[in-house]
Amino acid sequence: MAWCGAVPTGGGILATLAVAGLAGAPMHCGPMCGGFVLGQVADRMAVLPVARFCEWRRVRAGLLLPYHLGRLTTYVLLGALAGAGGGALMQLPWFGRLSALLLLCGAALFLLHALRRLAPRIGAAIPSLDRAPSGWSRLLARAAGRIDRGRPRGGYALGVLLGFLPCGMLYAALIAVAGAGSAALGATAMLAFGLGTAPTLMLIGLAGQAAGGRWQATVARVSPALLLLNAALLAALALRGLAGIA
Repeated sequence: MAWCGAVPTGGGILATLAVAGLAGAPMHCGPMCGGFVLGQVADRMAVLPVARFCEWRRVRAGLLLPYHLGRLTTYVLLGALAGAGGGALMQLPWFGRLSALLLLCGAALFLLHALRRLAPRIGAAIPSLDRAPSGWSRLLARAAGRIDRGRPRGGYALGVLLGFLPCGMLYAALIAVAGAGSAALGATAMLAFGLGTAPTLMLIGLAGQAAGGRWQATVARVSPALLLLNAALLAALALRGLAGIA
């Protein structure tokens, strides 16, 4: 009998990707995007009149809520597209195995990120997924250069744009949600992933790179273990789906 429906992930994939974002941010998002965060904070503080400066305005500038909302917008959109793509394949008789394979691929990418921390020599031999074709990088840089980063509207636009930066952690999450086969679940799971990455970047914006670095060093000690757990959970979801194929 043909297996019908996607791998049953539901709350499991939501929790897994939320923890993946939280665990991966100190190792990955902080070093990769910390410069963008600090640059925006500096720009927003530069346009703030001295007479209006106060601690609350400094905190609001450091939180960069429009920027993070922009990132989340892109992540939710990509998650919906990935989930919808998987859902379209649900009609094919071999979708059950493909769905499980996508979850296993996502698990493998999280495993590789953990290995980069646990075994640097092995990690150095693994090709990076964070490099974009030079043409794409130039296009993003040109578009970002036209955005007024000192204003909330510009911060949102920059967040939307930088959500398309090449990122191995993002690829792992998108591959996993594609295996879920649902646009709604894909969007929700990527929202959970994006929210998980926010605390590290917000701390960098509020307290600066030095304080953010101390937070990253603390959380990075347990991050590989959490990523290994995420890989195991995604693999378990995939095997659960395969077990339902008769």
